[in-house]
Amino acid sequence: MDFVCANAGRPATSVTRRDVARALLAVPSGVALVALPDLRRAMMSAGNPLSLPFWESAKATLSSIEAGVATVGDVQRWVESTGTEPILMTPSYFVWPEEDERGPVAAEMFDRLVAHLEERVASGEVDPDALANGDLEARRAYEELQERWLGTPLPDGRVPGFAVSDEQDEELFAAWDEEEAFALSELRRIVAELPKQPELPADDLEAAAGRLRRLLALPGYPANVLRACAGFDERPVPDDDQELWLAVAAGIAGPISDLSEGGDVLEEFADLDGDLSEEDTALANLCAIQHADWLAGVAALTRLGPGVLASPERMARLIAESEDIDADEQDDDDLDATEGLFLSVVGLWIYLGIVTEDEVLTPLGWWGLPKALERAWSQAAE
Repeated sequence: MDFVCANAGRPATSVTRRDVARALLAVPSGVALVALPDLRRAMMSAGNPLSLPFWESAKATLSSIEAGVATVGDVQRWVESTGTEPILMTPSYFVWPEEDERGPVAAEMFDRLVAHLEERVASGEVDPDALANGDLEARRAYEELQERWLGTPLPDGRVPGFAVSDEQDEELFAAWDEEEAFALSELRRIVAELPKQPELPADDLEAAAGRLRRLLALPGYPANVLRACAGFDERPVPDDDQELWLAVAAGIAGPISDLSEGGDVLEEFADLDGDLSEEDTALANLCAIQHADWLAGVAALTRLGPGVLASPERMARLIAESEDIDADEQDDDDLDATEGLFLSVVGLWIYLGIVTEDEVLTPLGWWGLPKALERAWSQAAE
């Protein structure tokens, strides 16, 4: 009892089913099972006996855990059946962060919802025994109650669900910016340490820019993907050849916008049996490549110089063997996944003259790839 009260931060007379459930889960299941009868008697002596369905559900859940047959979902569902535990994922797909990953806003809103549910239990609106017994109607009402609370403004105007999501977005963007800044600093260090700095092949750039201008004026793939990558659907194509080429090359490493032309995108992605278009597949692959993989791949090509093979398979190997990033040992499935992502990259590089038709790095690619990557990672800071 002392452990339960200390864990809950309440006296025995105020301890809830949720408090007891969380305390029981905080110790080994065998220990909790042995302590269960004494704990139940202590709760009765304190004038807070809880209920038979709760104790039976506690014994059943702890026994399943001890036997090794309980899933994480089973345990989560049991804690939620106490009537005051927020549902981890609501029917509208709002998901609470894990307890050790909640920011100040998420922690505050979670505690507010727990308090709200405690009030609803006290008023009889929530029936924990019905939840413990698996009553579907009670569960549905419990879910709807939480959905309403998450979407209802608090006195200070904040909407709980949006407030938590906004905080998570801010944390995600901050982590992304930190990763990008580190990758940029490493890229600059690697280029600065090269024994010979790449020189601009002016004639190659002029020819590549001319081909690129003609290509960007065409409909369909790959022009639509390259325009989206560089953001040329929202701004004019630059007159300067170097600016044009670097904008498109940087966009491949960090697409600025999505496809803008035709079709019902939501309907297309909702069709699970259908195949993605070539352009959607390409953009999805570009967006899935991590900073570390871009850094490892481009750093390797920059060190090796023109004439090195830069096929998707070779890129996957260079990334897996890179000493510039901390990477776990990769198996064939990991290599195949990376190779699949770089199929789109290398295919687009050919149109820019970064690699030849035979997927060999050109002098233009040797000069331009690190500059394009630096540009892509510097845009957010600017």
